[in-house]
Amino acid sequence: MDDPEILTVALHEQRDWLCATLRSIGAGIITTDLERCVTFMNPSAESLTGWPLGEAAGQPLETVFRIHNQDTRLAVESPAVRALRDGVTVGLRSHTILAARDSTEWPIDAIASPIRDSEERVVGAVMVFRDITARMNAAVAMEISEERYRRLFETAKDGILILDANTLTITDANPFMTELLGYTYEEFLGKELWQIGLFTDKSASQAMYREMQKVGYIRYNHLPLETKYNERAEVEFISNVYRVDDRLVAQCNIRDITERSRLEQQSAQQAEALAELHRRKDEFLAMLSHELRNPLAPILNAVQLLRMQANEDPFQQRARTIIERQVGQLTRIVDDLLEISRISTGRIHLRLEQISLGGIVEQAVETVRPLIEQHRHTLNVSLPAEPLWIEGDGARIEQVIVNLLTNSAKYTEDGGSIVVTLDSEKSEAVLRVRDSGVGIAPELMPRIFELFTQADRSLDRSQGGLGIGLSLVQRLVDMHGGQVDAFSALGLGSEFVVRLPMIRTPIAEVALIQRPHTPITIQLRVLVVDDNRDAAQSMSMLLSTLGHEVRTGFDGPGVEALAREFRPDVILLDIGLPHMDGLAVAANLRSQSEFARVTLVAVTGYGQDSDRDRSAEAGFDHHLVKPANIEALQEILSAGRPA
Repeated sequence: MDDPEILTVALHEQRDWLCATLRSIGAGIITTDLERCVTFMNPSAESLTGWPLGEAAGQPLETVFRIHNQDTRLAVESPAVRALRDGVTVGLRSHTILAARDSTEWPIDAIASPIRDSEERVVGAVMVFRDITARMNAAVAMEISEERYRRLFETAKDGILILDANTLTITDANPFMTELLGYTYEEFLGKELWQIGLFTDKSASQAMYREMQKVGYIRYNHLPLETKYNERAEVEFISNVYRVDDRLVAQCNIRDITERSRLEQQSAQQAEALAELHRRKDEFLAMLSHELRNPLAPILNAVQLLRMQANEDPFQQRARTIIERQVGQLTRIVDDLLEISRISTGRIHLRLEQISLGGIVEQAVETVRPLIEQHRHTLNVSLPAEPLWIEGDGARIEQVIVNLLTNSAKYTEDGGSIVVTLDSEKSEAVLRVRDSGVGIAPELMPRIFELFTQADRSLDRSQGGLGIGLSLVQRLVDMHGGQVDAFSALGLGSEFVVRLPMIRTPIAEVALIQRPHTPITIQLRVLVVDDNRDAAQSMSMLLSTLGHEVRTGFDGPGVEALAREFRPDVILLDIGLPHMDGLAVAANLRSQSEFARVTLVAVTGYGQDSDRDRSAEAGFDHHLVKPANIEALQEILSAGRPA
């Protein structure tokens, strides 16, 4: 290594390696001599200053590297100058801007150190500087984020607590929290949750935290809280754990739900009260039905007796027809009241079968024909040549059509017209009931199918009704998967369109449905028991006129003795009997073998599904609702056999 040539080569290689290293460094590097003139710049320094090394070499450092304070815009001495002068390492970090040759400015930090020779004499300086734009932007963004978070933290309408997750002590609290609990900010710091009234004791607080550690999140929807002043509140508590640097932090959000809980409790109490009112309403309707049906039964029985009399003069016939028509109207009102109650509470069940809609229309027309003839309306009915089959409850569909026809008859002036058409469109059966009546006011149309909506609210109440017929129509049609629409203009009549899904019916089932039923008249021994003497006696007179042998009873305890003496084939038994109700009487009779073949028929004012279920459980074979339909009664009697 003493060979000068070899030494020179080694020095050149070392210098080249050093220069290559300096050029590859991302930070700017500038070296100066003792006179502060530039001797070297790496590419990063060239880029930041805008001076290429070829032009910068030999230039005074102040020409190539000009810096100033960001805030004051005053020139700042280069750290390399101080390093040369004082022989120490000097750094600049705060608010320093490098002004490049092309007027571009860069925020930088810089550090300079003196270069010494082998004898420790200062012979120059080296300065390293870097562009800190990205770092400053990140710092500004962080500052903005922290400021935004702090603003949200301070103004939040929920309480916020920050805990040291290791010690479970409070390190921060927002103003809402201090107001909620009554503690000052300083009183919060260092406390655990149980010490500020959020948990009953330390163990409960620690149990919460252990659970939170498992899932990282915990929530209590209704957590009792006690303030500094012993006031009680209810809060929603949410907490989660997250990491800040090397620390675990728990953030707790506390929302005061005292008022919300009070309203929820009040709402629950109101709902319970409404349910109780609803139950009482149903009980009232059932009792109202029973009380109305009891006087209706003897009236209708008496009308049936009058109808059976020969040589009835025209005056009597007109009087009987009026009574019969009004009893039918009153019966329909009672039925509608109970039906709408059953549908509203979901207690109605459809007895689905395959039915011909044309036959149902004909039955409905015959039911309403007396009312239509009373008002001297012209009725046109158009039915298709081929039957249209639907799956539905025939009685309910007939109820729909009867209500629509009754509505048209009532709201059409005497001598008007009603047109009923039945046709099919695609896969639907379409029934249209159109009249020339008074029509429906525009403001009423959106509510026409709502409960208790009526077109006529005048004091004379000339059209009658309770405003539940159309609501019942819509609900029954909906239950059959169909749709009903109303079209009307005031003074131009109304049209109601019912659409029901059709089905294809096998021939065998069609034949079964269309098979006629002819009642067979058989003379029977019939025992009639009803505490309403008019009802019992009128029913007895009616049955006697039909050729049956009849006995009458008026209370429950005497039924067994009468039955043992009379040996009836059929017992028509009221349920609401004094001393011993009809259900108990029926159960007692069914417990004895000698009455096993007796047909028990409940004839009662109670007609809800639950009433029918109870009568079936007691042993009744049939359940007729007062006033009993004479055709239904005859059908039951025709199936009877002498015991």
